[in-house]
Amino acid sequence: MSAATPQPYRSELRPGRDGFAQLLHAEWTKFRTVRGWVFGLVAAAVVTVAVGLLGPAGSSFECSGPNGQPCGDHTPPVGPGGEAVSDRFSFVHQPLSGDGSITAEVTSLTGDDAPGVEPWAKAGIILKESTKQGSAYAAMMVTGEHGVRLQHNFTGDTAGPPGAVSPGSPRWLRLTRSGDTFTGSESTDGTKWNVVGTVTLPGLPSTVEGGLFTASPEHVVTTQSFGGAGSEGGSTSATATFDNVGLQGSWPRSAWTGDEVGGQPGGLGQAAGFQQPGGRFTVSGSGDIVPAVAGRGSTSKTIENGLVGVFAGLIAVIVVAALFITAEYRRGLIRTTLAASPRRGRVLAAKAVVLGAVTFVTGLIAAAVSIPLVGALERAKGLNVFPVSALTELRVVAGAAALLAVSAILAMAVGTMVRRSHGAVTLVIVAVVLPYVLAVASVLPTAASQWLLRFTPAAGFAIMQSMPEYSQVLADYTPADGYFPLTPWAGFAVLCGYAVLALGVATFLLRRRDA
Repeated sequence: MSAATPQPYRSELRPGRDGFAQLLHAEWTKFRTVRGWVFGLVAAAVVTVAVGLLGPAGSSFECSGPNGQPCGDHTPPVGPGGEAVSDRFSFVHQPLSGDGSITAEVTSLTGDDAPGVEPWAKAGIILKESTKQGSAYAAMMVTGEHGVRLQHNFTGDTAGPPGAVSPGSPRWLRLTRSGDTFTGSESTDGTKWNVVGTVTLPGLPSTVEGGLFTASPEHVVTTQSFGGAGSEGGSTSATATFDNVGLQGSWPRSAWTGDEVGGQPGGLGQAAGFQQPGGRFTVSGSGDIVPAVAGRGSTSKTIENGLVGVFAGLIAVIVVAALFITAEYRRGLIRTTLAASPRRGRVLAAKAVVLGAVTFVTGLIAAAVSIPLVGALERAKGLNVFPVSALTELRVVAGAAALLAVSAILAMAVGTMVRRSHGAVTLVIVAVVLPYVLAVASVLPTAASQWLLRFTPAAGFAIMQSMPEYSQVLADYTPADGYFPLTPWAGFAVLCGYAVLALGVATFLLRRRDA
């Protein structure tokens, strides 16, 4: 009888798994059990909100008109797309019912003030929903230095032929309505016409106001120095001469009405006016028909003004992120971590995911609280806040959180490379926070500020910009005014690129070193 074959021992306990989910759980447990790190992120959120509230808490806006009378509502009008706009010009008009067109020959456009006509002074023909500021419109125009343009609803701008107008070189303009479609055409002789563009304005009533207009924006002079950029200027006016005005369609063809849209009620003011000798119109006006822009000359604030404290909260985030890895080096715990999970790249990836997630949530809460709080305080102080779309506001809030999260991962990667918290914190602050502060504090020329925000990790702050630049609006598009040289997503991509590169180098060094 043969002996029974012994069976190997099998434990009833299930073997442990070295999976990525277990690594995430382990790193999350480490983070939440160190109260200093948790308090550090709470402090980052509190500082972000508190610093944001300091600005409007110490500011106010006062406005008075002649003889100390209130100057009225200074809230900018809102255009059809929901954006703040500037809508002030001289308008000589009649109602148009249904389809039709207006044609005019512009024989001159001159500036009424030194040093001459403004580059974006404009005169031409316009079909507008009403004389109410912010109402929808399409317009064909000549400009001081930017040629013929077809513009609509403040943000739309289509370039036509270049060149200025003069009595020896006039420009014929035509604007035709067919339902919701508006077609702008130009001609040099009134016979051969070229289409500049076609736009669609849905929802316009059957009767609109159409006619001639003139506008001239403020004159802006920008100076550059190592003390930053400065600008000065003032209002201007322009005068345009129109001839051979022709109307087709259901126009009353009665007396023309002159209004200063956005000006004082009661017709054209002293700074504007029109004459109609012998069928030739001379229209003078000031103002502009463009989207409003932020800057030092604006009485309105952008929503990201509520996130001015992000740079301060970012410093606290950088400290916590660096300690998340360097503390293990200092205490010798990194050997235990790597012994439990020898795949070092996955360890660093798990740390990055946990750190990025908790920082993102912290930043999301801080931004979601700060923006409405600061906005409410600014309005209570008599300031305005530029309206933005819901998607733009969501991008700004989530972008602030993502900025903090990616910067935290960058700090952790640098901490892995240098293995010293002080060195890591210093390097990341110098790379991310310092360029931003120098750029927006007007201590550098604009070119130097834009270079810093284009090529350093501080480019990531662009993700919080809510106001776009407009080529048809002359303004100070500088970092000090809230405008970054890169688009929001391009700037954020620069920061992400630095973080990915640092994480790759950190992983390479972690694998080659003896912990």
